[in-house]
Amino acid sequence: MRVIGRFRKSLSLGMVALLGVGILPALPASATPQAPPSLAQGNNWEVKPVAAGYQLTLRLDAPAPMRASLPLLTVNGVPLGVAKQSPDQRTLTLITTNPAVLKARDVRLIWSGDLGKAAGKGQERSQAAGPTDADWLKARRGPELTDDPGAVGKYQVETSEYNLGDEAVFLPGLGQRSEIRGKVYTPRGAVGPRPLVVFLHGRHQVCYGAGEEPEDKPWPCSGGLKPVPSYRGYDGPATALAGNGYQVVSISANAINAWDGVAYDAGAQARAELILDHLALWKKWSTLGGGPFGRKFVGKIDLRNVGLMGHSRGGDGVARAAVLNADRGGQYGIRAVFPLAPTDFARTTVPGVAMSVVLPYCDGDVSDLQGQKFYDDTRYSVTGDTAPRSTITVLGANHNFFNTEWTPGQSEAPSGDDWFGEDQESPCGAKYAGRLTAKEQQAVGTAYIAGFFRLQLGHETKFLPLLDGSDSRAASAGRAVVRVVAQAPLASRRDVSHLDQPLPAGAVSGKAAATVCAGVEELNAGLARAAASAAIPTCMSTADFGNTPHWSTAWFAARTPTTAVTKLTWTGTDGVLRLNLPAWQRDVRRFAALSFRAAPDPAGTPKTDLTVRVVDGHGRAAVVPVSTVSDALVRMPGSNANGLPKNLLRTVRIPVGSLKGVDLRDVRAVELRTDRVARGSAYVSDLAFSSPGVGLSAPAVLLPKLSASNVKVEEGDKGTNSADFWVTMSRPSIRPVTVYAETSGELGETVGDVTRKLVFKPGQVRQKVSVPIHSNTWDSYDLPFDLVLSVPRDGLLDQSFGHGLVIDDDPTPTLTLGNAQASETAGEVRFPVKLSAPSDKIVNIFGELKDGTAVLRKDYKGAYDDGSNPANRSLDGYVEPGKAAGEVSVTLVDDTVKEPGETFSVVVGAVDGAEVKLPQTLQATITDND
Repeated sequence: MRVIGRFRKSLSLGMVALLGVGILPALPASATPQAPPSLAQGNNWEVKPVAAGYQLTLRLDAPAPMRASLPLLTVNGVPLGVAKQSPDQRTLTLITTNPAVLKARDVRLIWSGDLGKAAGKGQERSQAAGPTDADWLKARRGPELTDDPGAVGKYQVETSEYNLGDEAVFLPGLGQRSEIRGKVYTPRGAVGPRPLVVFLHGRHQVCYGAGEEPEDKPWPCSGGLKPVPSYRGYDGPATALAGNGYQVVSISANAINAWDGVAYDAGAQARAELILDHLALWKKWSTLGGGPFGRKFVGKIDLRNVGLMGHSRGGDGVARAAVLNADRGGQYGIRAVFPLAPTDFARTTVPGVAMSVVLPYCDGDVSDLQGQKFYDDTRYSVTGDTAPRSTITVLGANHNFFNTEWTPGQSEAPSGDDWFGEDQESPCGAKYAGRLTAKEQQAVGTAYIAGFFRLQLGHETKFLPLLDGSDSRAASAGRAVVRVVAQAPLASRRDVSHLDQPLPAGAVSGKAAATVCAGVEELNAGLARAAASAAIPTCMSTADFGNTPHWSTAWFAARTPTTAVTKLTWTGTDGVLRLNLPAWQRDVRRFAALSFRAAPDPAGTPKTDLTVRVVDGHGRAAVVPVSTVSDALVRMPGSNANGLPKNLLRTVRIPVGSLKGVDLRDVRAVELRTDRVARGSAYVSDLAFSSPGVGLSAPAVLLPKLSASNVKVEEGDKGTNSADFWVTMSRPSIRPVTVYAETSGELGETVGDVTRKLVFKPGQVRQKVSVPIHSNTWDSYDLPFDLVLSVPRDGLLDQSFGHGLVIDDDPTPTLTLGNAQASETAGEVRFPVKLSAPSDKIVNIFGELKDGTAVLRKDYKGAYDDGSNPANRSLDGYVEPGKAAGEVSVTLVDDTVKEPGETFSVVVGAVDGAEVKLPQTLQATITDND
C-alpha cells in the first residue's frame, strides 16, 4: 500500500506582499504556504480566487524589460488592466473581477503604449505605407535660424561627477532609499551665478553584467552586476548648454526604477523628491560649499533660475517636481520644464512655468504620446497664467535614442531600438527613409533642449522662432521634420475661441455642422475606459488607443474627461463656421499671427482642406487656404497599425501681415469655410491672435493647493458603508476652483467606482467625496485603494493621491478537523475540514505524518516525497476562498497483501487564515480489501 500527500504550488512571500495581504507567520521548516487550486491555467500563467475577485498571474522566463509604459495583462487578446511587477520583473499579477479570466486561453504581457498590438494577441502586424506617407518625406520646412542652439558655445566645458552612495537618501514617495549621483557640466571661466539645468533620465534597466539580480532586492546592484549609467547619456544637450554659460547636472535614478513597479503613482512623486534633494545639495554647495567640491561652486549657481528636463518617466518626475516645489513655497526658482517623450499617468497640470513637450512620432515605448496631455490640460488651467508652452512632434524619432546610454553602439550596457516591425516599413522602420538615425535624433534633441532653456532661462529671444509654431528650424537638426504647436504667453495672446464649448446659434451655416467632442469610442470593448462616461460625444472610433494622444485616458485617472475640441463636418462647399469678434478684440495690429490647431478626421478622406476668411467692418475679406500655410490637415504617416497614424492637432499659422486688403483695426469675424473640398471632416481648436514671447515664468506659489485625505474604514456586515475622503484647499480662492476626483486601484466588488468633478466656490475650502463600501460577513484581507485628483483648474495639486484602506472587521473563522477512514482501494483518505463561516482568505493547513501500524513509504509517503527525500513526512491542505469546507488528503496505494486494518496519524502544527487549537492529532484508519 502507498500513501502520497497532495501537493500544490505555493504563493511566494514576495507575491503575498505584492497582493497586500501581509507576510505569513513563521511556519515549521517542512510547511510551506500553499495557494488554492487554479481556476484556469496555462504553461506560464494561472488564475486563482482571491478576496477581490480573481488573481491572474503571468510568470516570465526572463525579466520583463524596464519600460516607461505600464505593464498590462491581456486575456485572449483583450487588456484587463495594469499589473504589479515583482522586484525581479519576472512575475506579473493582476486582480480583476472580470469573469473572462475563467475562459482564458492565452495570457500575455503588453504595455500601455502598445495597445494596437492587443488586437493581434501580442503579435506584431505588418505595417504598409499610408496614403500620405510620401508627402512627409518631402514635407515643408521653415526658415533656418541664424543662430544654432545646438552649436558649440564660447566656453570650454568641464565635467565632473559626484556620488554620495547607492542608498544616500530615503524617498517617502517610494518607501526606499536612493542613490545620490550626478554628472556635472560646468562652463569654465563663466563669471557670476549661472542658471542651473537638471536632467533626469527615465525608466531603463538598472543593473547589467554577469550574474543575476537578487529576487528580493534589485538595488543596489550586487553579485558582480554594475549600475547602468543612464545619467551619462545626455552629453550633447548638456555640453551645448554649458558651452553657452549654463550649469548642468544630470542625475541618476536607478533605485526608483528598481522599486517603482509597485509604487502607487509609478514613481512620479519619488522622482520629484529626488530632484529636490539634489537641488538642496546644490544650494549648500553654492552657498556654504563642502562635499566633493569644496568651495568651487560658491556664488556660481543661480537657484532662482532653474530648468528641469525629464526623459520618459523622468518627464512625469520633472512635472511633479515643478508642482511640488510650488507647493513648498517655491524654494527653488524652477521656471522651465522640458518633458522629453514623457509619461503622464495621472493628468497633472504644470501651471506658471514655461513648458515644451517632445513627442517622438516613432516612440515604441510611450507610443500613445501621452505627454500631449501636459500641454492640453495646462493651457487654460489657470486664469492669468503668463507662461508659454508648446509641443514638439519629431517625425522619425523613437523613445530611446535621445539618450546615448540607451542607444546600441553608444551605450555601456545593453540597449536597443524601442520601435518594432520590419526595417523598411514606413514610417518608422529602422532603415526607412523617413526614420532618423540615432545621431540625427540626438542632434534634434540637443537643438530643442538647448534652445528651450536658453530662451526661457537666458531670455535669448533669437530662439523664439524655434518654439513659436512658425516651423523655423535649427541647422544642427538637419533633415528632421518637426512640427511645433505653441501657446503664446497671455500678455501677447488674444483668444478668439477655445472651440471647446458649443458655438452660438447661427455660427454654422450651409451644409456643415459643428459638434464639441472629447474622448474616443473604443472598438475593442476591453479598452473602454472613459468613453461611456463622457458628457459630450466622442471624437472618433478606434481599436488602438495609441493613435489618439489627445483623447486616450490616463491610467490613474481613467474616467476624467479628455480634451474637448470642435469637430466640423460638411457635405457641401457652402459650409461656414463664423466666429464674431466683440468690439474690444477687433484691433489686431499688434499681433504677429492668427493661429489655431487642426487635424483631419481619420474617418474622412486622406487629404482635406479649409479656407480661412478674415472679414473687417467694411465687409472686405482676406482669404487663405489652410493648405497654403500648413500641412495640419494632411493625415500623418502610417497605415492604421501599431498606433499609427497619430491623430494630432497641429498648427495653422497665418501671419497677420499677409491679410492684405483688410482693416486690421476692425476685424469683425474669422470664418472657416468648406469651399476647398466638397465633403470632409476636421477637428479645430484654440483660435487666437498672438505674437511670440518669453512671457513670465515662476513657481505658482499663489495658487491654492488641493489635497486628498487618507481614509481607513471598517467594511461592515450588511448594506453599504462609506469611505469619506476630504478634498481640501490650502486657502480660500476668490474664483471657483475645480478638480476631478476618482477611485483607482484594485477595487474588486468591495469599493465603489466613483468619479466626480469638484467645484469649490469662492470661500469654500473642503468637500467630501464619499466612496461606497459594500459590506459582507466573511473574513477577508484589508483592501487598499486610492482617490486620485487630476486636471485642476485655478488650483495646484499637492497630495494628489488619497490612500484608502478598507479594514476587514469580520471574525476569523474557526477550523474543525476530523479523523478519517478509507479502504485502500479508494486511492486516498480525506480528513474532513470545516470552517465556522466562509472566508475570502486562503486557509492553509500544515501537518506532519506519524507512523502507526501503517508505515511511511511502505504504506504511505509524505506530501512532498518525490523520491529524493524518502524521510519527508510533510502534509498540507487548504480551504478555498468563499468555501466553508476543504480537505487534507493522503493518497492510498492498493496492494495484494491480506492484512488487518492499519492506522497512521497527522499532527497539525500550523494553520494560516483560521482559528484552531494547536497542535491537534488526527487519526487515519485504512481498511484492507484483500
